[in-house]
This record gives sequence, C-alpha cells and structure tokens, in this order.
Amino acid sequence: MSKHALCIGINDYPGTQNDLSGCVNDANDWAAALAARGFSVLRMLDSQATKAAMVAAMGGLVGKAVAGDTVAITYSGHGTWVPDQSGDEPDQRDEALCPWDIGQGKALLDDELHALLSTRATGVRIILISDSCHSGSVTRGNTSELDPGMPRARFLPPEAWMGDVDLPAAMPRRLAGGIARSGGDLLMAGCLDTQYSWDTRFNARPNGAFTYYALKTLAKVGASASYTQWFRAITPACLPTNQLPQNPQLFGSATARKWKVFS
Repeated sequence: MSKHALCIGINDYPGTQNDLSGCVNDANDWAAALAARGFSVLRMLDSQATKAAMVAAMGGLVGKAVAGDTVAITYSGHGTWVPDQSGDEPDQRDEALCPWDIGQGKALLDDELHALLSTRATGVRIILISDSCHSGSVTRGNTSELDPGMPRARFLPPEAWMGDVDLPAAMPRRLAGGIARSGGDLLMAGCLDTQYSWDTRFNARPNGAFTYYALKTLAKVGASASYTQWFRAITPACLPTNQLPQNPQLFGSATARKWKVFS
C-alpha cells in the first residue's frame, strides 16, 4: 500500500486582478501534514500550477496507483463556473477550478476532473480537499486568532477571466456542486455551493479559513479518527462564524466517511 499526495496552492492569478494571499501557505501546510502521515508529496505552487501541469500531475498519480493505494489531492485557490455546454447540469453551470493560467481561459472543469479521476484502478482511494468556492451564517467558533479586517472570497467571477460576451444574460453568480461528482471517494469542501471560502490571516499569517481549522483540528482528533469525526471537529465548532460565514461540506459514501483519516 502506497500513499501519494498532490498539494496545489495558487495566490498569483496573472491578468485577473484577483490575487489571493493564503493559498501557497495552505498547500505547504497540507503537504507537511500529509508527509507526517506517510504520504509522498508533490507540491505545485503558483506558476507551476498551470492547467496542463495540474492535469498531468493528477493523471500521473492516479495512473500509477494500484489497489490499496491512497491518493490525496488538495487544492487552494479560486473557484469559478462556466456555462454548461454538455447539458448535464440542471443549473446550466459547470463548476471549475482556476489554474494559474485561468487568465488565458484555462479553467479545469468538473467534467474534466471527473474523467481524469475515473481512470483510477479498482481499489484505489481518492481523497479531495478543496479550499475554494463552493460557500452560510450562524454565530459559532472562536475567531480570536483571526486578524482584523475583512477576508477575501476565493471566487473568481467568470467575467474576470472570460469576458461578459461569453456569458448568458442574467446567469446567477453562484457555483454548482460539480466537484462533488468528480470521481473521488471523498470530498471535503470549504463551503456550500452558494457560499464563499475565505482567504484571510491568522496571527498575521495568510491562510484559507477552512484549511486553517481543518489542520488545527486534525492535530487534535487522534490517529484513529474517521473522516466523519474529523469533519465534526471542524464544524460547527470552528466554522461558520460571523466573520467567516462558510459551512464546510463532506461528500462521500457512508463507508468512506468511516475510513481512518489519510490511511
């Protein structure tokens, strides 16, 4: 049994005027946590994370994995959507991740991600962690570590990178849940489809709010904790809060939710 991870963090989005600040730290933090749990880790940061490079790296990990292996993919960066061209989305939107070259129109669509991950061999576990938009309310959690000032949403409006000319009139500015159908066994997402995941600072260090609390609780839940137990430690105890109105999500079968975290 082998364990392999790909940790992607993109702060720099040339041509969009929508740079972030905490995503590279997120990727480095996930990489350290996964390495400590026995994963071999590949990191892709900023300009390394073009669409072609992301597809090649994901395809390489999935293609080499055999029964009993675990592949973990973490993504911190912008999320976006494009008008659905295949007719498989009831809300007429395909969800997408935003590679470094999104300014050149290089979105990584949920349909593409599904096709890529569905090539995995039988018995390979795939865990996806997305700290991007997908993103609630309620007043819970201790935000004493959160620096003052408003956080920034990890959502890149389609018009910021593809132009209004390509968009249908009156298309709602929200994301669909396509990444949840990506072909992985488990997805942990930073927020609901109708919310934002927030890019902010804790103790003067930039991070994604979901990543910060996910890793903080991971260190406390114990080595034998299941994904359900870990998820329940994140929400509602840590998120959402008034300042960080995002409801983390866990998608996967009842069996997968009972798996030991990163086993």
